[in-house]
Amino acid sequence: MSGYYYYAGQADRYEAHYLDACSLCRKPLRDSDIFMYRGNTPFCSKECRQEQMEMDEAREKNWKSGRSLGKSDAQNSTPNKAVRTGTVAVA
Repeated sequence: MSGYYYYAGQADRYEAHYLDACSLCRKPLRDSDIFMYRGNTPFCSKECRQEQMEMDEAREKNWKSGRSLGKSDAQNSTPNKAVRTGTVAVA
């Protein structure tokens, strides 16, 4: 076995350590600098790390814009609907 492996909790089952390869391009990280992001995500270069950061920012921006559209739609549609409040008894 090359690289670093850790015991995966089952007999005869070992898995590669998460620091063995770049999280983006999967390039081996043997004897090279490791560029970390968000605590435990390894990258082989500043460029790979930056690309992941940009993808995360775009995903977060899309997620936030989707949520803000959903909130505005809900706020705009609520006044047009009749809403009853009170107690409901079910037999």
